[in-house]
Amino acid sequence: MSSGAVPLIERKKSGGELAPSEIRSLLAGYLDRSIPDYQVAAWLMAVCWRGMTEGETLAMTQAMVDTGATLEWASLDRPTVDKHSTGGVGDKTSLVLVPLMAEAGAAFVKMSGRGLGHTGGTLDKLESIAGFRTELGLEEMSAQVRRIGCALVGQSPALVPADGALYSLRDVTATVNSVPLIASSIMSKKLAGGAGTIVLDVKWGSGAFMPTQEAARELARALVRIGEGAGRRTRAVLSSMREPLGRAVGNALEVREALDTLNGGGPADLWALTVELGTHLMLLSGLASSADDAVRTLTALRDSGAAARRMEMLVEAQGGDPRVVARPDLLPAAPIVRTVAADGEGWVAEADARTVAEAALQLGAGRLRKGDPVDPAVGVAVLARVGDRLAPGAPLAGVHARTEAAAEAAETHLRAAFRLSPEVVAAPVDLYETVG
Repeated sequence: MSSGAVPLIERKKSGGELAPSEIRSLLAGYLDRSIPDYQVAAWLMAVCWRGMTEGETLAMTQAMVDTGATLEWASLDRPTVDKHSTGGVGDKTSLVLVPLMAEAGAAFVKMSGRGLGHTGGTLDKLESIAGFRTELGLEEMSAQVRRIGCALVGQSPALVPADGALYSLRDVTATVNSVPLIASSIMSKKLAGGAGTIVLDVKWGSGAFMPTQEAARELARALVRIGEGAGRRTRAVLSSMREPLGRAVGNALEVREALDTLNGGGPADLWALTVELGTHLMLLSGLASSADDAVRTLTALRDSGAAARRMEMLVEAQGGDPRVVARPDLLPAAPIVRTVAADGEGWVAEADARTVAEAALQLGAGRLRKGDPVDPAVGVAVLARVGDRLAPGAPLAGVHARTEAAAEAAETHLRAAFRLSPEVVAAPVDLYETVG
């Protein structure tokens, strides 16, 4: 069959379109090894140069879904919802949104990944809770969702095996950065998860995969077209990642901030984005009749403590200590905490998300390679935000470190993240663009 791949490579190289059956055959041949990886790599490079049509992208996504199992929720008495973020710095919205939406009446299965490079991973954050299990079998996960309405778990290897195989090949052939390939990878996992409503948080800025709002918009449109083409109610929200979301960057620190938010505190920008995503989920799934109704419901569930109690149920169901929801002090804490102070005065003009994340990575909060260990206790607290007026000696950030040497190195790195201006700088307003 390998010779049969050559015409498909040639056609895509020339800008032609492949039929759904041809895309399906190409994927099947790669998985059963009748088509060698060098031919699939050549086809992927042709896709990067020539792109894919909307029909090809949808066909690719559905073919990838069909290589594994899919979750079925038809017998549930509540609407099924899902959310995906394209990754950022300090992004812990899933930890707030999942129990909140389950308490609002949705069934929410959130399959997440681990952090790699400067972006954090939801699984790493959850595992800073003592005993918390992120790896559940499909039957166990399904039973938990039917019992308590939600699960926060790792991606099952039974779902979309083609995605893992293709991504490994893309990673070593410089073919990651292609909108159709990114979109089909993301949406194949969302479709296999079985939810009827999908909301996508597509981030842009220095701390995001997409550097500009225009690039994020292109990806958002591709994601929404796939979801709608597959019959799912789909919407994307564009959100900025020029500075970290919230103040905490690091696993236990982010869990603490998410729990504070569920308990009625937490930073305003984290709650604002959670409500924005939750409002779209509520409207698309029929759980709210208007945006105002959705906001009122979500806020009431937080303020009453109901969402926090649902989080306790989730933590207990997955083997963690539920006391952590009311007592975040039970989370791991770093032995050394150091404040980074401003040298000069002025308005904060920049608190660069990427540089903050690199400082946290330097402390051990993330991994450079798959399999690297992660220290749950270390990280960075961003204490100055864009638009703040600072005097000399005012705090810029807090460093949570394992050793004095690590704290000192992180402090040097963090100073480069902040830029002060002698002119007044306005605080950014949370403006979200919606696609779909």
